[in-house]
Amino acid sequence: MSTNVPNNQDDQEIDLMQISRKIGNIFQDFNTFLFRCIRFFVKNAVVILILFVLGFGVGMFLDSTKKTYNHEIIVTPNFGSTDYLYSKIDLLTAKINERDTAFLKSIGIQEPTKITKITIEPIVDVYGFINNSEQNFELLKLMSEDGDLKSIVKETTTSKNYAFHTITLLTKGITESKKGIQPLLNYLNTSDYYNRIQKVSVKNIQQKIKTNDAIVSQIDGILNEFSNSASGNHQKSDKLVYYNENTQLNDVIKTKESLIKEIGNLKVALLSSDKIIKDNSTTINKENTTSINGKLKLILPLVFILIFIFIRFFIAFYKKQSLKAQQIKA
Repeated sequence: MSTNVPNNQDDQEIDLMQISRKIGNIFQDFNTFLFRCIRFFVKNAVVILILFVLGFGVGMFLDSTKKTYNHEIIVTPNFGSTDYLYSKIDLLTAKINERDTAFLKSIGIQEPTKITKITIEPIVDVYGFINNSEQNFELLKLMSEDGDLKSIVKETTTSKNYAFHTITLLTKGITESKKGIQPLLNYLNTSDYYNRIQKVSVKNIQQKIKTNDAIVSQIDGILNEFSNSASGNHQKSDKLVYYNENTQLNDVIKTKESLIKEIGNLKVALLSSDKIIKDNSTTINKENTTSINGKLKLILPLVFILIFIFIRFFIAFYKKQSLKAQQIKA
C-alpha cells in the first residue's frame, strides 16, 4: 500500500501543473484577443469615428422626423357594454393592420394613415371590484383558492369587469382630438341596442332617486313626529303615531343614512350615464419612447460600427481560408 503513495503524489503534481498551464494559456489567449481588438480599433479609428458621426446624424434626423405619439383615453363602459367595447377595438385593430383607410374615414377619422396601432387594457382596481358587489368578493375568494391571486386579477374574465379601461392610440406624428379621438369615441357610442338600454337605465335611475327621496321624506316625518312627541310639544290626536321603548328607532336612522348614500351614488351614476362608453379623461400627443423610438441616435452608430466589424472579419476570414486552400493545393 505504501508504494502507491509517491505515485499518487506525482500524479497530483502533474495534474496541478497541467491545470495551471491551461489557465495560463487561457489568460494568454485573452490578452492576445484583447490586443488584437485594441489594434483593430486604433488602426481603423478614422473609419469608426466617421461611422459613429454618420450614425448619430442619421439617428438624430430620424428621431426628429419619425416621432410616434401615444394618445390615451380612460373610459367607463356603461350598461354592461364591456364586451361590446372590446369587440369594437378588436375590429379597429384588424382594420388598422389591413390599412383599410376607407373604413377609418367612414367612421370620421380624418388622418387614417397616421394611425399605426390601437389597444385597450383594463385599469386593475381590485378594491373597487370587491366593493362594487359582495358577490364579486366571494367569486374572487373562490377563484383564488385554485390559483395565484395576482394572475387572477389580471385574467381576461376578471379584468373585463373593472370599471375603468384605457384605450391607447398610436400615431405617426401629432394629431388633434377632433381628427382622431372624438370620431373614435363617436364610433364607439354608435349602437342602437345599447342606446335603447341607456334610455331605460336612465329612467330607472331617475325613478329610483325619486322613490328614495320620498322614503327619506317619510322617515323625516316619522322622526319629527317622534321628536315632538318626546318633547311634549305636540298636541295628542287620534292620528298620532305612538312609540314605545321597543321601537327600532336606530334601524330607521340607519335606513335613512343608507338611502341618502344610495341617492348620492345614483346621482353619480346618472351623471356618467350620458354615454354608452363614457370618456373620463383624454391625454393626447405624448411622445412614445418605448422600444427604439427616440433612441436611433444611439442605436445607429453601434449598428454601423458592428456592420463594419462584421465586413472586416468576413474579409479576413475569407483571405485566411483562401490562403489555406492554396497551400493545400501546392
